[in-house]
Amino acid sequence: MNKPQPKPAAIVAGSSVARPPRGATTKPQNMARPAALPVPANRQVHAFTTPQVMEKWSEDAAGVRAIATGDNIITMFDAIGEDYWTGGGVTAKKVAAQLRAIGPRPIEVQINSPGGDVFEGIAIYNVLREHPEPITVKVMGMAASAASIIAMAGDTIEIGAASFIMIHNTWVVSAGNRHDMREVAEWLEPFDTALVDVYAARTKQDAKAIAKWMDDETFMSGSMAIERGFADALLPSDTMTQDEPAKAEDRRVNELRAMELTLVSAGKSRTDARASINKIKGTPGAATDAVDTVTPGADDADDYTGLAGLLASFQNT
Repeated sequence: MNKPQPKPAAIVAGSSVARPPRGATTKPQNMARPAALPVPANRQVHAFTTPQVMEKWSEDAAGVRAIATGDNIITMFDAIGEDYWTGGGVTAKKVAAQLRAIGPRPIEVQINSPGGDVFEGIAIYNVLREHPEPITVKVMGMAASAASIIAMAGDTIEIGAASFIMIHNTWVVSAGNRHDMREVAEWLEPFDTALVDVYAARTKQDAKAIAKWMDDETFMSGSMAIERGFADALLPSDTMTQDEPAKAEDRRVNELRAMELTLVSAGKSRTDARASINKIKGTPGAATDAVDTVTPGADDADDYTGLAGLLASFQNT
């Protein structure tokens, strides 16, 4: 007789997560770079930015790049976490390798990212905070969601006047009954609390106010970010440029990411969502090029701009 299998607590981003440990939070010290943040023991769990943030990044920040280059600069002009659609993405493993290559020298981190996997962002934050030399973070365009967490690792944070820092609660996709939902909410709470602690330590703002801003999914302009302590100074406008080819590519890929997140939000697994997008060829209003021929990471010139209308139709249903 087969032994019955235990019921998974929830479906998170298309993966079964069997009651992951709650995990203890470490309250940071009152200094520029607080203590390490907790990450899930079960890394099958993914926490995302929202499709709406992806869209705002495409509209307001895509293609913004820094003029300055150097061998001590780490650029984060991509989604946080491994990115299926490009084969790229900013990961803790890549950042750790870059830090080793740079060695014990001051670091400049340039950020223009809509976010992505919040737990990968926490891991990157933890890697950066261990660097022994000063870190200057420059927000060019946007540091949203997971990218805003990474920005807090800077000893100095500079931001463009027209750039944004966006903060929100840990965002996952789950399915189940009310008991499953309650368990997921309880499991997520320590991570949100830890993020509040880090933002509060950096900004010296009241923790309750920060929690409210996270509840409201708050976008802060450059001047507001400085006023609230999330940044220290404005970046001169002549340190940034609009890279038009990069802008077009950012928007092209971001429509795919937003479509994937929308389908995941509707109940599909990530694998099924990607398969659905790769079958869009021939859909009225969709791209005329063959999406299903895309190889992740390939430098192709396919036009995905027709996905915008299809994405809007999903979000309006």
